[in-house]
Amino acid sequence: MTAQYRVAVAGCGGMANAWIEYALSRSDIQIVALVDIRLESAQAMAAKHEISCLTFTDIKEAIQATEANLVFDVTVPGSHYSISSTALELGCNVFSEKPLAETMAECTKIVEISERTGNAHAVMQNRRYDPRIRSLRNLIESDTIGRVGYISASFFLGAHFGGFRDVMESPLLLDMAIHTFDQARFISGANPISVYCQEFNPPGSWYKGNASAVCIFEMSDGSVFTYQGSWCAEGASTSWEAAWRLNGEKGTAIWDGHEMPYAEVVVAGDQSDKFIRDVERVNGEIVDMDKTFHQGCLEEMFLSLAEERPVETNCRDNRYSMAMVFGALESAKTGQKIDLIQFMSASEL
Repeated sequence: MTAQYRVAVAGCGGMANAWIEYALSRSDIQIVALVDIRLESAQAMAAKHEISCLTFTDIKEAIQATEANLVFDVTVPGSHYSISSTALELGCNVFSEKPLAETMAECTKIVEISERTGNAHAVMQNRRYDPRIRSLRNLIESDTIGRVGYISASFFLGAHFGGFRDVMESPLLLDMAIHTFDQARFISGANPISVYCQEFNPPGSWYKGNASAVCIFEMSDGSVFTYQGSWCAEGASTSWEAAWRLNGEKGTAIWDGHEMPYAEVVVAGDQSDKFIRDVERVNGEIVDMDKTFHQGCLEEMFLSLAEERPVETNCRDNRYSMAMVFGALESAKTGQKIDLIQFMSASEL
């Protein structure tokens, strides 16, 4: 019996394991090809997971030889445009690791190809599939704190990766900030309008490029989102999910990225005589999720295909998160506030 989803996995590094393990848990998926620029890596991955399939160094050849209809793009960022555009043009749907692509123009082109061909393209944004962030979003959507005017995210870790990140020009903004920026859009339900950013490399940094940044975003709902981050901050680490504060008309929502979120809202009644008004705590409700993070995002990707609807992290939506990254980089480079609407329009090829 032929499986519904014939998957070609492009990129056989460490991250591919999570994608492959999920695929092997489903009876409607057959991995028909493993692809890597190093053929021995594809062969080793097949042996590790006991997969009986062909191995290739070229995605086009893999799709044509195996009649794959879905591609997992788990390659390095610089290859995402080539893999995604090739697969989409050959009639495949594509599920890709972040980022969507390495430039704003390439992101825009992927969206164009996906919409022209009618083939789906989805991006892995695994932090959306955390029950705690869903709980925080529910606090906002239920009007617990009223209309939001200010959002802040703090991300501070001393991450000693070694390897390519240590020599990147902008390791924090290029490799990590996409998660936090996409989280901000998910929590608020708003898209970015403009950004001002300053990135820098503080004393003690072991990175060659700028490992710290401060960004100010104007959002489409009128709120302001500020991001403060560093990958070379030793001590007092935040969560990898960042530490969040949202100020609204009626109160404030807090999520430290570790525990469940909560809000403090002004107690009902006349408090006009009080300098600092009394508040009461509202705990975020537990959100039940069968699968979370990577598996949760993959589950949503496949569900969207079955239901014939756009996936939550489809390429058109994800382009806004990528605009926050590339717009921040452009602002830091020019020292100017960047109009992201114009910035995204200018990227159209």
